Amino acid sequence: MGQLITMFVTIFIAELGDKTQLATLLFASERERSPWMVFAASAGALVLGSAISVVIGAYGGRYLEHVPLKLIAGIGFIAIGAWSLVQYWRGA
Repeated sequence: MGQLITMFVTIFIAELGDKTQLATLLFASERERSPWMVFAASAGALVLGSAISVVIGAYGGRYLEHVPLKLIAGIGFIAIGAWSLVQYWRGA
């Protein structure tokens, strides 16, 4: 039970204020969207993303040791940020 609590707290803190939470907040702020639909979509996406991560981690762990995951993640975040800025400046 201690491991479960540790993982929950760690992931909960990591998720606070991230881009997923901000996107969910923005969807929920639109009046034409049902808050329950936003919650269901957000929760489902988080569960699916977590399931994919667990499967890849469990079965691919020995192969991922040599992959620079932090570098790849950093480049991905920079690309998403740049795309978001371009969309903002275009008025989308």
